[in-house]
Amino acid sequence: MSAVVAAAVLAPAVLFPSTASAADAPQPAGVSGPDTASGSAPDTAPDTAKDTKGAKDTAPGASDGAGDQEKRDRAEIERILADKDTGPGVREAAEKALKGTAKDLRHFLEVELAKQRGDDNRVKVAQIMSSGGRAVREAANKAMDGDDAAILKFLTEGWPAAQAEDQDRAEIERILADKDTGPGVREAAEKALKGTAKDLRHFLEVELAKQRGDDNRVKVAQIMSSGGRAVREAANKAMDGDDAAILKFLTEGWPAAQAEDDRVAILVILANKETGRQVVEGAQKALNGTPADLRRFLEVELPKLRASDNRVKVSQLAENGGPAVRKAANTALEGSDADISAFLADGLAKARAEDEAAAAASGTGTPAQGTGQQGQGTQQGQGVQPAGYTETTTGTGTGLNGSGTGTGTGIAAFGSGSLAATGTEGIGWEAGGAAAALAAGAALVAVSRRRSAED
Repeated sequence: MSAVVAAAVLAPAVLFPSTASAADAPQPAGVSGPDTASGSAPDTAPDTAKDTKGAKDTAPGASDGAGDQEKRDRAEIERILADKDTGPGVREAAEKALKGTAKDLRHFLEVELAKQRGDDNRVKVAQIMSSGGRAVREAANKAMDGDDAAILKFLTEGWPAAQAEDQDRAEIERILADKDTGPGVREAAEKALKGTAKDLRHFLEVELAKQRGDDNRVKVAQIMSSGGRAVREAANKAMDGDDAAILKFLTEGWPAAQAEDDRVAILVILANKETGRQVVEGAQKALNGTPADLRRFLEVELPKLRASDNRVKVSQLAENGGPAVRKAANTALEGSDADISAFLADGLAKARAEDEAAAAASGTGTPAQGTGQQGQGTQQGQGVQPAGYTETTTGTGTGLNGSGTGTGTGIAAFGSGSLAATGTEGIGWEAGGAAAALAAGAALVAVSRRRSAED
């Protein structure tokens, strides 16, 4: 026990004789000095602790950097999905990546995106090729034979250029389909369609206006040669001007002048005493309408109304004319409107001549020449005949147009005269009756005077 106490008392002096001398004393290699713990340790331990704490502080920072990258990747993928032009393949892969880890997001952006975009672009080019014009189809087909870069170049450069070419071609084809396109424009357009995209554009930008100007001038010359007075005057004035004056005549001057000439033409029709009732009514209605109504009447309605009036006239002749007239009229009524017109133009005169020849040969007087009344009886004596009035006689006596004997049906009628004011063709049954009454009255006056003379 005493030895232990003595050792404890002596130990500090032996082990730590002097701090300065221990620090200055040399130390064997590989051996830590005894004062490392007492001298250096107090100074370095806190720094080490600080460094350790700093290391612990940096660890969350590294974790925050990885989180920021993931956020950026996710935002980029969401932007891709928001793009309406994103294809179905890219869209499907992007949605799948968003459901995965940060590694899945990065893999999509670095690997999947390019591959899926290439596939989607190729599908898009195939769709464009199936519905595009000739130039688009040719350019798309060529791109499909290349790689993804060729496909992308077609979509960004080749497709718009090919579309422009196809649009030019479609516009030229539309011009050719227009029935009003003149021969000069038509020839130049057909030539352009056989050329390149540059030829198409040159035609539309340069040739079209020039050829249209020439064609319009030719058209005005044709209009001037066949139009009415107002049209000729306006066309002649336009021909003295430039292409703008020619175009203005065709779009404004011609319709106005044509309406003026149409009105004059309809008034001439109304002034014709041979104009039928239906034509008169249609003409008066057109005169109260627009310029378009005037043109429609002359081009569309007039032929139909004339044909209808002609058929009515021939029906009256078939009912009341002489034998040859009735036969020819009935034959015409069984035919077309052209047959009706031919009968009125030529057949009626021939049939009347036949009836007159037959009447002269039989001595029955002049046959009826138009529409009128028919009755039974015997006519005697001579009277005054109104203009255009004819009658055949029956029994024994002298007819109004000649003398002779015979038995049959008397036909009294006015000829084919018309009332110029109304355009009515033929005076009709009432006028025929009035004429007959006038003749009878004249005969009675003559008899009365003869009796007074005898008395």
